[in-house]
Amino acid sequence: MKRVTILGSTGSIGCQTLEVIAGFPERFRVVALAAGRQVEKLAEQVEQFRPERVSVADEAGAEELRGRVGDAVAIEVGAAGLLEVASHPADLVVAGLVGAVGLAPTLAAIRAGRSVALANKEVMVMAGALIRREVEKAGVALIPVDSEHSAIFQALSGVKACEIARLILTASGGPFRTWSAERMAGASIEEALDHPNWDMGPKISVDSATLMNKGLEVIEARWLFDVDPDRIEVLVHPQSIVHSMVETIDRSVLAQLGLPDMRVPIAVALAYPARLPLDLPSLDLAELSRLDFSAPDHERFPCLGLAYEALAGSEEAPAVLNAANEISVALFLEGAIPFAAIAEANARVLREHAEWRPHAVVTTLEEVEAADAWARARTREILDSHTVQSASGAV
Repeated sequence: MKRVTILGSTGSIGCQTLEVIAGFPERFRVVALAAGRQVEKLAEQVEQFRPERVSVADEAGAEELRGRVGDAVAIEVGAAGLLEVASHPADLVVAGLVGAVGLAPTLAAIRAGRSVALANKEVMVMAGALIRREVEKAGVALIPVDSEHSAIFQALSGVKACEIARLILTASGGPFRTWSAERMAGASIEEALDHPNWDMGPKISVDSATLMNKGLEVIEARWLFDVDPDRIEVLVHPQSIVHSMVETIDRSVLAQLGLPDMRVPIAVALAYPARLPLDLPSLDLAELSRLDFSAPDHERFPCLGLAYEALAGSEEAPAVLNAANEISVALFLEGAIPFAAIAEANARVLREHAEWRPHAVVTTLEEVEAADAWARARTREILDSHTVQSASGAV
């Protein structure tokens, strides 16, 4: 029986992970859960899965949880409590936290010798070089849960590193796939959030509209699979059925296809190297009838190119790009800046950092956090003063 810890148990990935685990009680045992402030939902999870240890955001949440579950579980609090849960004895830690908050506990889990099923994109984007070194030092497994990276992980089964020619990530193209650059520049918040395929949160929806989400996935793939950026490509695939592909040196292309359902990559990570029988619909290729692919337009979607630019820079550069993007997207969603300013601000902050710290190497978590903090502050300064420079002038 595999012992499983879940970081972010009350979020989307956490809840779906527990749904999969509940179907296989003979194969998995939940030993620890980390949640934030959704205490009522956490209490339900404690009652159902009986973990040994949990963490909540603050003492108020801890008191509420004790009132609901009594002494049924050890309760940890705050950032320190999150690290305690991440380091708790387990065979697999599912890292399902959202954003930069997931970096420290994921690193703690790896250093404690726990294999990690990673659903937290920011961990590899912000600190991919550091995480990869720590994984190799600890001798643990790092299994991706994002659908695109899970697809590559599955396609690479039986493929040696020296046999990889290319990794090919697929992108839906987002809501502006067919829009002109001029029309995109004045896109409204509502238009940016209107994704043709998915119902997602605001931040990731805007990232899909700029293709920054795919740029971040390129960064993630570079470190997850230790493949040079010039061998990682992106194809626009509006049907979102082919989740990603691997081309081998004999020019075979291995693709993972399936209906979009996060329970599949979650189950792959949980059971690896086995497979779990899931009660899900089969993919009907005859009904689908066609699959379309095209190259992304880097001129209309410059954020994708910025990801490659970050990978060509210092080890701090991806964290800087990620932080700049988080601030610029937040300001766009507040109505403070136009859509076009997102890419322009991201580019300016990334290039200023490259001039300042062109050869920075990440050796500690504190260095990542410092780069992140600088980029957030600089992006706000640039956008607050309306001095973002584009090719045609100032915004």
